Amino acid sequence: MNGRQMLAIAFTIAVAVMGLVPAAALAQGAWPERPVKIVVPFAAGGATDQTARVWAEKLTQGLGQQFVVENRGGGASGSIGIESVVKSAADGYTILYTPNASIAVVPQLRKVNFDPVQDLAPIARTGDAIVGFTIHPSLGIKTFQEMVDYAKENPGKLTYGSSGVGMANHLRIEAVKNKFGVDILHIPYRGGADTLNDHLPGTIHMMNEPVTLPHVKAGKLILLNVNGPVRHPEFPNVPSTTELGIPDVEVPIWFSLWAPAGTSKEIRQKLHSKMEEIAATDDMKARMIAVNVIVPKQSMDDMRQYLIDDIARNKEVIAKNNIKVE
Repeated sequence: MNGRQMLAIAFTIAVAVMGLVPAAALAQGAWPERPVKIVVPFAAGGATDQTARVWAEKLTQGLGQQFVVENRGGGASGSIGIESVVKSAADGYTILYTPNASIAVVPQLRKVNFDPVQDLAPIARTGDAIVGFTIHPSLGIKTFQEMVDYAKENPGKLTYGSSGVGMANHLRIEAVKNKFGVDILHIPYRGGADTLNDHLPGTIHMMNEPVTLPHVKAGKLILLNVNGPVRHPEFPNVPSTTELGIPDVEVPIWFSLWAPAGTSKEIRQKLHSKMEEIAATDDMKARMIAVNVIVPKQSMDDMRQYLIDDIARNKEVIAKNNIKVE
């Protein structure tokens, strides 16, 4: 057998082996070969958008391809944007950046055309929001208890804006209303930025979203509390809900990145590993705390289970507070 014959046989074997490997698998090693679209299912300017843009910038630098944020804030508390991702090709070039409420709460309150557990594949948990109730200074209210007292004395006069029905910030005010027996008017918006535009001039009195905190620092809003067990490092004089003895009004806000179901684990793991690397840097920690977010470390499998557990937790909150779509 001469050299040419041996080469021909080797080529035939290689072609046969290649035929056993799916084309998608062959492409995974090179991913990403073109820009990646990150769908944010809310309008630009809110907390979800702000954190997504930090990640998009860092991933662009880290993986050598553009990661581009696309806002799809068409209402329905994020469902429209999520549905667009679920229907996209499972090739790693369209992914979803969302707060937990859109996938852990909203599907329990209204009909949606997706199953978050079955139709989305986990990539990474991208941050947990540090936030609290803010109130406009025109009311003269300085503390959480003063807010409750005012609401009792003035039923229906306090107004509260959220990013939409079923969002975590909506559930938080419903929990307050239920616990203290107060009447506070909830007004849903399409996102945190739109809500903030009405909060700053006092058109609505209250919010509970990360986008408010820079305005607290500037003296334009008053922070009544910090949700969760500990105080915010930049607001050391503001008590936590645990300190106030009201931990049951806390509803966590956590952000995460997902792909359409069927997206290969290799692509998702490559992205997950790069994000873990980025999250560990001092620069990223500083960038995220600047938008009032900390990034926990969590595997993809644990993230899926965390979503399942969060769905169960929020089911209890919804039932306890008799929350319905308005």
